Amino acid sequence: MLWSLIKIVVFVAVIAAITWGASFLLESSGGLQVTVMGTEYSFGPLQSVIAVVLLVVAVWILLKIFALLVAVWHFLNGDETALSRYFDRNRERKGYEALSEGLMALASGEGRLAMAKAAKADKYLERPDLTNLLIAQAAELAGDHRKAEETYRKLVTNERTRFVGVRGIMKQKLAEGDTETALKLAEKAFAIKPKHAETGDVLLKLQAEKEDWAGARQTLNTKLKNGQMPRDVHKRRDAVLALSEAKDVVAEGNSIEAREAAIEANRLSPDLIPAAVMAAHGYIDQGKPKYAARVLKKAWSVQPHPDLAGAFAAIQPDETPKERLKRFTALTRVQPDHPETKMLLAELNIAAEDFPQARRSLGDLVETDPTARSVTLMAAIERGEGASDTVVKGWLARALTVSRGPQWICENCHHIHANWKPICENCHSFDTLAWKTPPMSEVAMPGGVQMLPLIVGALEDNSGADAKPAVATRADIEDAELIDDAPEGTVDPVEKPAIQPEK
Repeated sequence: MLWSLIKIVVFVAVIAAITWGASFLLESSGGLQVTVMGTEYSFGPLQSVIAVVLLVVAVWILLKIFALLVAVWHFLNGDETALSRYFDRNRERKGYEALSEGLMALASGEGRLAMAKAAKADKYLERPDLTNLLIAQAAELAGDHRKAEETYRKLVTNERTRFVGVRGIMKQKLAEGDTETALKLAEKAFAIKPKHAETGDVLLKLQAEKEDWAGARQTLNTKLKNGQMPRDVHKRRDAVLALSEAKDVVAEGNSIEAREAAIEANRLSPDLIPAAVMAAHGYIDQGKPKYAARVLKKAWSVQPHPDLAGAFAAIQPDETPKERLKRFTALTRVQPDHPETKMLLAELNIAAEDFPQARRSLGDLVETDPTARSVTLMAAIERGEGASDTVVKGWLARALTVSRGPQWICENCHHIHANWKPICENCHSFDTLAWKTPPMSEVAMPGGVQMLPLIVGALEDNSGADAKPAVATRADIEDAELIDDAPEGTVDPVEKPAIQPEK
């Protein structure tokens, strides 16, 4: 309200001043005389003022016309002018609109449309770092791999987009299965941007697949320095790589280097079972059985495993079954309630021909957590105690229907491996194998495997059955197709000679 009043007062004052000035000029005498080519022009005071104002306006218009002519000359000459900047802004606006539409088409999965919009944006914009990237990704989406690779190569020539170009070609080579070229490109991309986590993971995987363990360990250390990996994960994976390197040394026949590499792998990750086994064998070769036993007991305390028991048996290979049973007390007392410990004790007692103690060691494992191995051990115990063939075969038949027990399983694709490996055979993922029991699945068989105990024999002994040899023979197990289920590295009861039961 006050501001409106002020504006009105100022407007009235200006009009009053102009009116007073005009009236003053009209009442004044004199004027302005101008002679042009002999002709004299006389102007009064008011006319003189008007003439001066018109002259100033005319000069201003002439200057603007002259500036316009100069601008047109510069425009025609190719120089930057306001007119050229106007057209540039218009082209830039159209280019960014096309770029935005191309990105939307790319996100919508319309590869061809995205390529068309990217070409239009490239026509209007002078930003190859943006338009080439959109063209490459749109070409990949549309399935035009030649165009995509050609565009990625253009990105490689630019310092700002070199990493994007190298990474794009690397991904194309991986899709084509050219791992040799992909490995070289991954090394180059990782050298350009070592803090890029995905590129580091791809490089590590490719190096592991090519069994370049030294290069993989170097990549792993770089990822740790850049903060891309927790220290405990790095320690575990470094141990896996060291173990793989040790296995290569063993294959080359360099026993000293193999022992050192295996011991280093076990030091990095004591719970890594293959590393503990290899380190133990290295200590055994050096004549250090106490060190081997210490390594195996430490690994057994984390995860009991048949391979650990096999390596522990190799410390004293020539001992008697009773001596072995006594020496294994140092190992079996670590985790006495673990199923692996119970089965190990049962096997040791079977080897020592103490079948009642073997049954007590096995406990109720065949009921609470039955596996093919524990049920087979029960068949051996029954035979050792003088049970009939029907009882033994009944246990062997049951072994066909229960779980095979813990195995090396890939946690990524759940593929089962016979032996531990650093790389999954199925999905090629690194350090994903774990020792655990796979899920049970129903097997479709004519008549069902549940009928087998009724066919080959019941689990109860018959009082009138004739006494058979005390230990199951290999032919019995072959009949039940269980030969492959015998655990590695442990005492095999089927190898024992037939012994008559005590009377």
